[in-house]
Amino acid sequence: MSGRLTRLACTAALAAGIVLAPVPAAADPAPTTTDDHTVAGLLTDLQRLYREAERATETYNGTEERLRKQRAEVRRLDAELARARTSLHDSRGAAGRLARQQYQNRSDLSPYLRLLLARDPQHAIDQGHVIGRLARERVETVGRLAGDEKKAEELARRSREALARQATLAERQERERDDVRERLRAVEELLASLTPEQLAALAELEQSGIAEQQERFLASGALGDDAKPSAEGDRAVRFAVEQLGKPYEWGAEGPASYDCSGLTSVAWERAGTPIPRTSQEQWARLEHVPLDRLRPGDLVVYFPEATHVALYLGDGMVVQAPRPGADVKVSPIAANPVLGAVRPDPGGEPVRRYTPPRLPTGATDGSDRGYAATGPAR
Repeated sequence: MSGRLTRLACTAALAAGIVLAPVPAAADPAPTTTDDHTVAGLLTDLQRLYREAERATETYNGTEERLRKQRAEVRRLDAELARARTSLHDSRGAAGRLARQQYQNRSDLSPYLRLLLARDPQHAIDQGHVIGRLARERVETVGRLAGDEKKAEELARRSREALARQATLAERQERERDDVRERLRAVEELLASLTPEQLAALAELEQSGIAEQQERFLASGALGDDAKPSAEGDRAVRFAVEQLGKPYEWGAEGPASYDCSGLTSVAWERAGTPIPRTSQEQWARLEHVPLDRLRPGDLVVYFPEATHVALYLGDGMVVQAPRPGADVKVSPIAANPVLGAVRPDPGGEPVRRYTPPRLPTGATDGSDRGYAATGPAR
């Protein structure tokens, strides 16, 4: 984000500490009003705009991942094509040498007649063997030449098609990048239009929404007692905790900033278990687990379209990269509408003993700002 509008928006968002939990079902006392909206209406608008921006971001991330794989495929095909062309060049050289030898040794007499007329029959027999070997070599060389030509042509065709797919993905990615920027600009404009009093009212309403949703979620019995994580899950959690306070940036995969699925995918990659890049792919391809069987390191996925994801910390809390203008933080699990949970390492055995990572001071106070540098605390 850049420009005066962006600075105003980010400053306003950070000052308010807005993370956009669902609006409470009832708001007491009556919400403050603005010229055009109630505070609840403003919060609903921001929720919608951030959700649209995050959906666009995850779409962009998916295309970026496909483009990355496509570029690797183009490089692989180019390397294979170069090897095929070298082999083809060698085969052509061998065919040329055989052709010259055949021309130099050409005779109108058949090998049988040369054998009958030879002064030294044994020498002629030996010569016949050489001629036969050369003939077989010629057949093999011609066959290899034809095969190399066919392989080179096929690889060239596949390389052209791969380049075309890469160009198509690059164009799509550019359109999706513009879509993300446009949606974030809408958020910036709304935030920049608000007064400090309106922002404070939004923050208060948003925090009460989180508290209410978390209370309802825990009272529903959806969560059971936390299981112990696997060794990989423990490493993923500790890595995520180390990222607390780093800013959200759409499309980012660290080390200085992250988006939601960038944080979860990098955490599990560092733990030794690579997982898909986007929240939708994580939801679609990883093993689903019931919420009452959650263990630290599992991924909690949000919204019906699976457009947001966080890493379960334990005790009803998650580590997440919430949204633009915010920092990686610890949040209640119900800060957004929960879709379900997935486990990157379903076969991982729980550790025998587990001590949760120590959190920095202020990590659970709901602030989107950086945390105090006073050292870790329980």
